[in-house]
Amino acid sequence: MVNCLPMPPQKNPFARAKILAQWRGVDYAPLEAARITPARRPADVLPGLMKELRLDARQAEAEVVKVWNALIDPVVTAHAQPANLHKGTLFVNVDSSVWLNEIVRYRRKEIIERLQHSFGKSVVQKISFRIG
Repeated sequence: MVNCLPMPPQKNPFARAKILAQWRGVDYAPLEAARITPARRPADVLPGLMKELRLDARQAEAEVVKVWNALIDPVVTAHAQPANLHKGTLFVNVDSSVWLNEIVRYRRKEIIERLQHSFGKSVVQKISFRIG
């Protein structure tokens, strides 16, 4: 004798998830969908992340600030310190208007030449001195 029981109805996974979300009071469907997304290799992700975070530019900025004291005359570094580097312009804070005038008139060219020789013309294109 053959069993003639009716087949159970096909379960709807979306209905089950909806009922569970109502019962829990929280919808975990987006989190569960994110778990299904396959993981990517770090080698595939890192180049884009490095570009997005601009780590190469930030490293150049940090290097300029770090090497400033070694490249520039100690008399000048006692009164002027780099603040930041933005789009090829190095911003330097000078402690007085007298030193600002001295550096801008007589030492700007020497400073920019030394920095460009060490880091390249694309990293440091201009220098902007300000009292600060």
